[in-house]
Order: sequence, then C-alpha cells, then structure tokens
Amino acid sequence: METTQVVMPHAGGPDVLEVQRRELPEPGPGQVRLKVEATGVAFAEVQMLRGRYYAQPRFPFVPGYDLVGRVEAAGPGVAVGGRVATMTRTGAWSERVVLPARHLVPVPDALDAGEVVALITNGVTAYQMLHRVARVTAGQAVLVHGAAGGVGTLLVRLAIRAGARVIGTASPGKHERLREMGVIPLDYRDPLLVEKVRQHAPGGVAAVFDHAAGPGLDRSWRMLGRGGTLVVYGSAATLDDKGWRLAPYLSVMRRLAWWSLLPNGRRARFYGINHRNHFDEDLATVIELLRKGELKPQVATRLPLTEAAEALRMLDDRAVVGKIVLEP
Repeated sequence: METTQVVMPHAGGPDVLEVQRRELPEPGPGQVRLKVEATGVAFAEVQMLRGRYYAQPRFPFVPGYDLVGRVEAAGPGVAVGGRVATMTRTGAWSERVVLPARHLVPVPDALDAGEVVALITNGVTAYQMLHRVARVTAGQAVLVHGAAGGVGTLLVRLAIRAGARVIGTASPGKHERLREMGVIPLDYRDPLLVEKVRQHAPGGVAAVFDHAAGPGLDRSWRMLGRGGTLVVYGSAATLDDKGWRLAPYLSVMRRLAWWSLLPNGRRARFYGINHRNHFDEDLATVIELLRKGELKPQVATRLPLTEAAEALRMLDDRAVVGKIVLEP
C-alpha cells in the first residue's frame, strides 16, 4: 500500500517541504492502518521546520501532530475499527499511516473531520488547563494570551461555557473577532496592559494562560488575584536562531516554582500535553461536547495536504484566527 506524505527534509522555509510517495508496511500486532481524513497544522511545525522545536525530530521526517482517520486494516490482536482521532506528534501529514491502536479515540461519523482535528491537541490542551490545572468556575475572570489562536479560541469558548468572564490579548486587527466571541480584547503590546486588565478585574483574574513564557511573564503573574493560577504552556522564550535552549527553560521553571512558594495564595504551573494524565478521556469529552453542539472550534481554513507549505506560511504570518486543517 502506497501513500502520499509531506516531508521536512532539512531546516529552512516552507518551500523546502517535499511531497513524496512511499510504501507503507502492513500493520503489525497492536497496530492499525488509517486513511487520514484531516490533520492539523500547529506552530510546533513552524518551529520544527526551523530546527527549533524543544523536542526536535531528526531530519528528514514527516510532521503532523494529530489526525482524524478511518481504520482500513488492523494487525493481530486489534479490535478497533471505524472512525478515530489521535495525537501523533509527528507523522500525520500523510494520506495513510500505520499507528499503534492503544490511543485511538472513536469519532462519530456525523462530525466534521476538520473540526475534530481542531479539538485533538488544541482542545485537550485548553480543556485540561482550564479544568484540571486552573479549575476555573462560574463568575471568575480569566486572561487568555493569544486569544485568537488555535488553543486560545478554544480556551475562550470553554471558559465562557464554564461561566467565566474572558479578557483576551491579540493584535488589534483581531479584536473585532474576539468581541464577537464574547471576549474583552486588549493589545498584548500595550505597556499599560496590567493596569487595563485590572480595570476589568479590579481584584485580579482567577487564571492567566500564557503561551509564550517570554518577557511578559512577570506581567502575567501580576494580573492574578489571590488564589489565582498562572498556566504557562508555550516555549517561545526558550528559543533562539540556534534552537531550543536549556538555560532559559530552566529559568522559567525556577520562576514558576518560586512564585508558587510565595505566601500570597497564587500558583504558577507549566503545562505540557502527553498521552498520560487523562488524555484519551479528555479527548473523548471534547469530542462529545462538539457532538452536542456545546463546543465549536474555529477552523481558519482548509487546504489540500499538498499545500502544507502555504499552511505554514499562513501560520507563521499570524494572519489566521483558529486552526488550519490539511485534507489529504
């Protein structure tokens, strides 16, 4: 069985991506072969192409963090069938894939594959940070940095569903879209950002979701009220032109640990997604929320798999609101 896939052969710009054909092996024990219906594009792939991701794969490789697909064949000992979703971290930018069956979550046939893809990595990240880490409840105010992004838009929707009031940062060109979502929009570059957050939440916010851990980390901490939680889930500050750097990462982690020890009732946490810690359970939960119409992800655009380079350019330009989806 042959498949078409997109390969990152070496570091560079989107133009270096290659569309290749290769032979797939038959699924072995505990494996399935999936026909991919949709796969997501994330900023992680932008970083990978530059050779700057914190868990950088070795070139050449097939990127693709998540997918929705249908089981075409199964190896010995596998009873999984039908339509499924899973997080792969790499390998999903392909027409067909062979994967372990143990982390496949069922997807109802009536759901749109692109919307489900927008909920796999991004949706579970948002759901777990909001409900398992920060434990946001009705009546609280929260601050979402990058509120127009793939994770940010889902944080907004889930927080509003939980009854929270949402303040979101984004560039001014995206503020009207945030208002339509029910967000109080602010410019993340505003030097008076902390003061403006306090105008909307005089006692401070219950949670701040920070996707960059950059120079604004101190501001994120100062936005919190007593009992509030700072959740950091990005690594931009640990990168430079040579890639991921240990020293800045350790500096961020030390600051989060120190802040959590201060006797002011506030907490700081670093969130990293993985298949442990209820991932499959929470993916099933957000898929069910989509099925019931209680959670609607923002799909920015859909492109053919062979236009992955254009998808990366769009994402790197930060000109989209929501998730970019590739469809083989």
